[in-house]
Amino acid sequence: MTHAEIEITAELVRDLLHDQHPDLADYPVRLGARGWDNQLWRLGDDLAVRLPWATESADALLHKEHTWLPALAPRLPLPVPVPQRLGEPSARFPRPWIVTTWVPGEPADRAPVTRAAEAATALAAFLTALHQPAPDEAPAGRGRGGPLADHSEGFAKQLASATELGLIPDPDAVRAVWDDAAAAPGWTGPALWLHGDLHPANVLTADGTICGVIDFGDLCAGDPACDLAAAWILLPDDTADRLHAAYRPAPDAATLRRARGWAVGRALSGILIGEAGVRGRPGGKATWGPPAHAALRRLIADQPLPTRRS
Repeated sequence: MTHAEIEITAELVRDLLHDQHPDLADYPVRLGARGWDNQLWRLGDDLAVRLPWATESADALLHKEHTWLPALAPRLPLPVPVPQRLGEPSARFPRPWIVTTWVPGEPADRAPVTRAAEAATALAAFLTALHQPAPDEAPAGRGRGGPLADHSEGFAKQLASATELGLIPDPDAVRAVWDDAAAAPGWTGPALWLHGDLHPANVLTADGTICGVIDFGDLCAGDPACDLAAAWILLPDDTADRLHAAYRPAPDAATLRRARGWAVGRALSGILIGEAGVRGRPGGKATWGPPAHAALRRLIADQPLPTRRS
């Protein structure tokens, strides 16, 4: 992570707006959140300003959202942050930034889903609507949506790190989930639009169910198993099958096996980021740990027998 050399403040946000989008400059500005790639500042009641601050890749991710998300958003059944304006690099702030619609709700790492049936139905409808064939010029996904086996080395390193920290009580069971997923037949359908990063901090809840999806920086095209992993990452115990039953077209057994692999990798990442947060290390987020541990427990319990392979 490379934190911005320029401190981002409400005054800076107002100055940027005054320079480039003066019709928005008089709205109240207040900090919304500091995310992995960007800071989010509320702009009035209905808008937000996102500015890159902690990763070099954030600039390209914002441009990607500004280019593609306005065309995709109208078909999605859950609210998403639709880009409205693009801010250009300037002497005040040397990186691009965007103004989007504000999506109300609480991140699921802080307010987990409790109304399982409603959340599974809502997420299945969202993924069904999003997972349509993407054009040839659709963006690549930083390794998301491609062959799962390409990530085996990274998975092994994360598992070893988490095990050494005493965070994984049964590493063999975790590896069994991954090995089964990596051995599953690959995706042979068309490359579909994917969110690419459906973890609890990127999904919003209200009254116990899912009410919005944010941060489309990893939007890409590929294997839908990458997003279907969300069934174990976001939903309570014994709910994954409900999401997959409501999703269309119904995923085959190989896709669900690959989805488990994406989910176990995401859970390990969340566990390590959560532990870093507990220890006060840069980039750590303590709230990521509990949902990641819960997801890993679900995946181990839900591991299919070898005879179910397809």
